[in-house]
Order: sequence, then C-alpha cells, then structure tokens
Amino acid sequence: MQKFLDIISEEVKQAFEAAGYDKELGKVTASNRPDLCEFQCNGAMAGAKQYKCAPIAIANAVVEKLAESKVFSAVNAVMPGFLNMNVSEEFVAEYMRGMAEADKFGLEKPKQPKKIIVDYGGPNVAKPLHVGHLRSAVIGESIKRICRYVGHDVLGDVHLGDWGLQMGLVITGLQERQPDLVYYDENYEGEYPKEPPFTIAELEEIYPAASAKSKEDPIYKAKAMDATFKLQNGVRGYRALWRHIINVSIADMKQIYNTLNVEFDLWKGESDVHDLIPEMVKLMKDGGYAYISDGALVVDVKEENDTKEMPPCMILKSDGAALYNTTDLATIMERMNLYQPDELIYLTDKRQELYFEQVFRCAKKTKLVKEDTKLYWLGFGTVNGSNGKPYKTRDGGVMRLENLIKETKEEMYRKIVDNREMDETDAREIANTVAVSALKYGDLSNQASKDYIFDVDRFTSFEGDTGPYILYTIVRIKSILNKYKDQGGSMEGLSIEAPGNASTKELMMQLAGFNAMMQSAYEEIAPHKVCAFIYDLANAFNHFYHETKILGEKDEAKKASLIALLTLTKGVLEAAIDVLGFSAPDKM
Repeated sequence: MQKFLDIISEEVKQAFEAAGYDKELGKVTASNRPDLCEFQCNGAMAGAKQYKCAPIAIANAVVEKLAESKVFSAVNAVMPGFLNMNVSEEFVAEYMRGMAEADKFGLEKPKQPKKIIVDYGGPNVAKPLHVGHLRSAVIGESIKRICRYVGHDVLGDVHLGDWGLQMGLVITGLQERQPDLVYYDENYEGEYPKEPPFTIAELEEIYPAASAKSKEDPIYKAKAMDATFKLQNGVRGYRALWRHIINVSIADMKQIYNTLNVEFDLWKGESDVHDLIPEMVKLMKDGGYAYISDGALVVDVKEENDTKEMPPCMILKSDGAALYNTTDLATIMERMNLYQPDELIYLTDKRQELYFEQVFRCAKKTKLVKEDTKLYWLGFGTVNGSNGKPYKTRDGGVMRLENLIKETKEEMYRKIVDNREMDETDAREIANTVAVSALKYGDLSNQASKDYIFDVDRFTSFEGDTGPYILYTIVRIKSILNKYKDQGGSMEGLSIEAPGNASTKELMMQLAGFNAMMQSAYEEIAPHKVCAFIYDLANAFNHFYHETKILGEKDEAKKASLIALLTLTKGVLEAAIDVLGFSAPDKM
C-alpha cells in the first residue's frame, strides 16, 4: 500500500507533467501553515527560472489540471506561486479502509529482507544491573522490534562481558571467603557440585570488594590475573566456577529484563569467541594487515581524508593478551560465519564513538565483513537526576536497575489507588504494566543520543507526553468498543465512511501517516519517532472523542463507521506501543 503522502505527491506530479512541466516539481509536503491548508507544493517557484515564466502562471496551470482530481477537495494557487491543497474526505476515508483491511495497516514489505543483528552492548556478569543498563536494553529492544515489524529478520544478542579480569577477581574473591572449595584443588578429578557455592546477593558483594582490594594490593591483583589466565586456559575447577557465575548472573538478569519486556535471542558473550582469536589473528597477519608496534599487534585504520588523528586498532597487547577490540572483532567474525548478517547494529553510551570507528574500520579493512555489510553504532546519552548528573540513589550510590523499576511501580500504584477505588491485586497488576510504559516511553521519547532527566513524577503522569497518557487513551478506546458490543453492536462488516467533522478528519489524517513514520523510524534507527507519532495520534483521538458523539450517535450507519475508525485507531496504537516494547491493560 502506497504511503499517503506519496499518493498525493504522485497526483500533483502528474498534473505538473500534464501542464507541460517537469513532474518532479510536484513534490508535496505537509503544510507549515495548517490554518491555511493541509498540504503544500512549492514546485512552481522552483520551476519559474527553468521555464522562464512567472511561478503563479505555472501554479495556475497545475490547478487547472487538478480540477477533476478525486484526491483533493480544494487546490489554490497563491502568490507568488505556492500551491495550497486540502484532500477530499472521501479520499481519506478510502485510505482508512485500505489500512483497516491490509496486513500491518498497509506497510509495504521490503523487496529484499535483511538479516540484522542488534548488539545490546550487554552488562558484565557478576555485577548487578544498574540505571546505566536501562537505555541499552530499552532502546535495543525497540530497534529490534521496529526492524522486525517492517519485515526484516532480526536477532538480538545481549553480548555479555563474561571473560575478562572481573571473572578472575570474582574467583579470587570467592577463594578468599571459601578457600577449601574443591574448585581450587587442581588435582581434583571428580564431578563438581551442581549447585553454586554462592547466591546472587553474595556474588554481588564479592566483585566490588575484590575490585577495590586489587587496586590497593598488587599481589592480590596478580593473583586475580593468574586466576583469569587459568580460566581462559581451561583449568577445570575455574571453568566450573565460571559456569556457576554465568548461570546465577543470567538467571538474575532474566528476571529484570523480563520485567521490562526485553528478550534476547542470543545470550552470547566474549567467552564464545575465545577459541576464534588465534584464527582471526592469523588471517590478519597473513593478509598483511597486522604488524608489531611497540611489542603490540596492531592494524592501521587511518584514512586519507581523516581530519583528526585515528590511532591504530590494537589486536593483541605486548604480552599477547586480548582486549575488548580483539573480542569484538572476533565476535564480528563469528557472526558473519554463523548468520551472514547484512547489518550489525551496536548500542553503547556515546563516549565510545572513537572505539567503534576503529573496530568497524578494522573489520572492513581486514575483510572480516563483506564490502556491503553495514556496521552501525548508536551512542546513547545518560540517564540523569534533577541536578543534571547521572542518576544516583539518595545516598549518592549507583542506582540499581531493579530498584529504579520498583520505585516507578510504587509511584504508579500510588497514583492509581489515589485516583480510583480498585481491588489491590488488580491495582498492582495494572500499576506494573503502566510503570513499564512510563519507564520505556520516558526513555524512548528522547532522541537516543541525548541525555535526559529521570523524573518519576512526570513519567508516571496520566497527562502530557507520557506512557500512561498513551495507555489511558487506548483503554478509553477499549472501553467504548466494549460498551458498543454490550449494547448489541456487531463488529462484523464495519466500514469507515467519510468524516463528518474536522476532528474526525484530523484523526484519519494522523492515522494515515503510520506507514511513513514506521519506515522512517526504521531507516533512521529512531524509536523517538514512534513516540512522537503516537502522542500526536492520542491527542487527535482525544480531541475527536470530545467533539464527536460516538455511542450516542442516532444514525446507526454513522455509528458503525465511527466504531470502525476506533478499531483502526486502537490497532495502530497497539502496534506502535508493541514496537516500543510495552502493552496496554484492559482497564485503568
């Protein structure tokens, strides 16, 4: 199904061509003066010089050719040569009927679906998720869902940090607490216990204590580095402990991510590519890309047109140890081998721009990816408190993500019970659902690269540009549709007819922009565009609701048309919030 604006533009382009002018002059845009008209075209102004005549003459000629158009109810030439247009009510209604009948409301399928992998820039195991992990999870999930919705094959990978020094620190910290554990006996040949020798709470205590001690005690740090070496070189007990750490950490992460409706197709980590590194290094050396510089193995990634210094990409340190660069490049190699993706999308905080520029250039130069493989990095801003600094707990510590979610749920519950009487179980369930919308919409409505202030009171408000406002609008529509059915109305065979008033037409015009918005949100990797669309659509619906009799409409045919329009509005809103990663309850 063609996009709404494309159909309008095509109509005007045909008129330009019929009048003897270049059809490309007929591009139409939404009006920047909606008080004067709905759409405008400035092509006559651009064509005046080309055809050596007054722009108003060109505009008048085009108006003549559009006199019989079924797309427009009014087309006017305005000095010095602008075209002002309003679309006909029947044309809008016909487009609504097409959306209601089509799969995904008429969104065109891609001619060549892509294979895409979204790398969420995942957390390190053995550490609690904190507020800094919110954005990668929320934005990554939405990007994955948007790409899928428009028709691409997408895999989401958490990409855990599970193989570096922090693992050696945890193993050493645990040994200090429980030195007699069988895992540390390198002569032991039996089976290791199936149950881990620690809880998630203990694990989260061990790492910060071991990390702090390693910074003060060089001998302790050397011991942790030795533990890391043993782990990475396959010492049985260390590998068995490591698996316990991974399993306990992932189980805890899954609970929190599930609360946010965040799902990963792949739970891979740096460890998965450890055995690939020697092969990758050999390829880089044999290809003449990697060389020794100050004892380290590096690849030059600078280009002739660089305007700033671009350091080489280090592959191995002088002692032969791998770095993040190494595992990220080996991960790209593994992904190309296993999945042959057309596109890789990475999410991290925006301070890592130079790092990813180096890694991507290195992957291209060393032919780890095909020439046409797209490597895209999205750097996001920080979640800040009211002081403009990264969000903290009241005592100044890093806010755990689990506690941030809990705080939002409690505030949402308080507002729900303050506003209406409700069974506590229902109130808690609704509060939990709406709190997820508050968190996710509060984040996603901001452009990803920008910092934003986390304001739990504003995010949980039922008024303004918030998740709860969007959900309240959907619940309002659900309520009307349920009442219609309770009154004996049938949902079968309903058809949207021409709008009867300005607010109905405005609602239809907002709905008509859905496909173009979804395509743009995908192409620009911009979930905030979905948020802007549904906020405008919710406003248009609520204006329509206050201006229009729906269930009170005496004309049954008109009422059926309005119910059909509400059904379409609900469907579009629900599709949009689904790609943002939240859902609406049945009541609020």
